[in-house]
Amino acid sequence: MPCRVVLGGQWGDEGKGKIVDYLSASVDAVVRFQGGANAGHTLVVGGERVAVHLVPSGVLRPECEIILGNGMVVDPLALRDEIAGLESAGLDVRGRLRVSTAAHAVLPYHKLQDQLEEQRRGGGGIGTTGRGIGPAYADKAARAGLQLGIFLRSEAEMQKRLRAAAERKLQLLRTLAPDVELDVDAMLEEVLDGAAVLRPLLCDTALRIHELLDADKEILLEGAQGALLDLDHGSYPFVTSSSCTTAGALAGCGVAPRDITSVIGIAKAYSTRVGNGPFPTELADGDGVRLREAGQEFGTTTGRPRRCGWFDAVAVRHAARLSGFTELAITKLDVLDGFEVLRVADAYRCNGETIRHFPSDSDLLGACVPEYLEIEGWSQSTCECRSAEELPAAARRYIQILEERVGVPVRMLSVGPERDATVAL
Repeated sequence: MPCRVVLGGQWGDEGKGKIVDYLSASVDAVVRFQGGANAGHTLVVGGERVAVHLVPSGVLRPECEIILGNGMVVDPLALRDEIAGLESAGLDVRGRLRVSTAAHAVLPYHKLQDQLEEQRRGGGGIGTTGRGIGPAYADKAARAGLQLGIFLRSEAEMQKRLRAAAERKLQLLRTLAPDVELDVDAMLEEVLDGAAVLRPLLCDTALRIHELLDADKEILLEGAQGALLDLDHGSYPFVTSSSCTTAGALAGCGVAPRDITSVIGIAKAYSTRVGNGPFPTELADGDGVRLREAGQEFGTTTGRPRRCGWFDAVAVRHAARLSGFTELAITKLDVLDGFEVLRVADAYRCNGETIRHFPSDSDLLGACVPEYLEIEGWSQSTCECRSAEELPAAARRYIQILEERVGVPVRMLSVGPERDATVAL
């Protein structure tokens, strides 16, 4: 049975949550494979908005198993609170949620470290969410992190390991801010409270995923952020701390390349970016403001306004190449309703030369000026369209151009936040 991957093809915030929710009607499990509570998906069903940060977007489908994979970093307190919020909205979460014992814990000292390091960077800050994600992944790579499996140990062993890790971290934090304080006893009490909720959910999720595959169950692997924020292939250092590509899905779930049947890349009909870093098609004019307001471009996790710009085919081609997109889903097409002229970046002008590839060097990317195709817009609303035939001819032409320039067929369009505001092509 299919094991499909759903990935962001831009700088995150592409609407992956809605697409995963839509696709999860026909799957048995949705697995989140990287990132932590720095990500956020907003789901809209029946006019009700549900925000998730750690829990996979399949949570709105009662029959769907939801899994946090080994590639994630999980804040036990954030997960506790998110589960409580979802259950208060009438959703069964704990009855079908599985969390990897091999995922790493995000602890209060990681958040403190994240904020102190960002302050120290001053005007050269990355623009992190302050959720402790980078420091948790750094500890994982340094073999100084704590896997969630620690919460299956005795309380005495948990206290011993957590206290030792916190005291080591406090020594490091005092090199950043000599007066910093960390109440280790209060931290232990809070973390162990979160662990009580987490403990019954823990298991070997890689084993569970293979049990599902062996039973011919259909699985979606859900990414957070987007390929252009990938730690290895994004606009470093203005990136996230994990792999947002198909390679990250394999490692973050424990599946093999042969298990993947398709890779669905998600891209907005325009571009957005949160935080700092180069953004070639960014608009600092009225069109940028119009895109932000029409698209309600404010972060699900932080509420920060997103930077907006035209569709960047150079960047999405790069994402498609990295992850082997077999199809595209284009979201927020309706936000472009009423624009007389649309633009698509198909190349960059850099140091007097035209290039059609995405530079690996952030300074070089920052020097790139987009070379645009100009495309006729449409005046009609696309919000009520539910088939290709109902779309304005100019909208169909726009999608055709995106297909041609990215080199991947578009199989799905989103024309609104609601689940049914979707066009299958």
